[in-house]
Amino acid sequence: MKLVYFGTAPFAVPALERLAPCVSLVVTQPDRPSGRGMKLQPSPVKAKAIELGLRVETPEKCREPGFLDLLRAEEADVFVVAAYGQIVPQALLDIPKHGCVNLHGSILPRWRGAAPIQRAIEAGDVETGVTLMQMDAGMDTGDIIAIERTSIGKHELAGAVYERLSDMAAEMAESWLPVIAQGKHPRVPQQVELSCHAPKVKKADAELRSTMTLVEAYDKFRAFSPAPGAWLSAPMGAIKVLSCRPVPGVVGAAGEVLMTKPNLVVGFTTGALNLIDVQPQGRGKMSGVDFANGARLQVGDRLME
Repeated sequence: MKLVYFGTAPFAVPALERLAPCVSLVVTQPDRPSGRGMKLQPSPVKAKAIELGLRVETPEKCREPGFLDLLRAEEADVFVVAAYGQIVPQALLDIPKHGCVNLHGSILPRWRGAAPIQRAIEAGDVETGVTLMQMDAGMDTGDIIAIERTSIGKHELAGAVYERLSDMAAEMAESWLPVIAQGKHPRVPQQVELSCHAPKVKKADAELRSTMTLVEAYDKFRAFSPAPGAWLSAPMGAIKVLSCRPVPGVVGAAGEVLMTKPNLVVGFTTGALNLIDVQPQGRGKMSGVDFANGARLQVGDRLME
């Protein structure tokens, strides 16, 4: 079995580790500036590929004719794609003997797109999973090969779900690729009418607003933690919410401080959140109570829009 592996994000690393003995080439995004010094950094997949001693290519665009010729020369059985970050053209899909397969972090056809894990949690889904899919030219529209499911805990954050799904994807890849490389795998068309779009996450998507219900606000916090991080717009500047929990039985004016001790509690339209740890703009992490003391907050003060 000979594979070419396309991936960039941490989600794709565990599957690469499992498939490495059969991978002849790893394709990932070019190095990007990162960190305080904005130095060029390799993608997580590139770093792992180098550690494993695998050959790596980093085309700016995978549709370039010269790069497609390089892929044809590999004579691979299957191309495996996981969190790669580029649209794969039909000319590339047509190269391997048994096509391209994708490891996607949702139960397709629900949540097609760039951020399926975050959007599932934001929507209040109680279940998610990994779909192994035969790729076509559409966005996550190809036939389903296999699906593995998992529950989402009511207090679970996106970061934890992301790690669990990446491990599930690795197990699926290891068990299914030998079958796919022989062309003996099942293919079930998706039910298009059940699909939802999962657009790329922007910082503005993670803002908590007083007009939200408690459930909406808490699901949004969970969906965008740890990145980009839920936040609220306060009179003293943006405040990042690092940890919080719903407060049973506490109801008050939406957007106002309802309590400062023993917890910093803020109201939403149908309940309240205990802001356990926060990070005010330009400062470090601190407890909600320490922030309230430093900002001299009082019950009834307006804390967010």
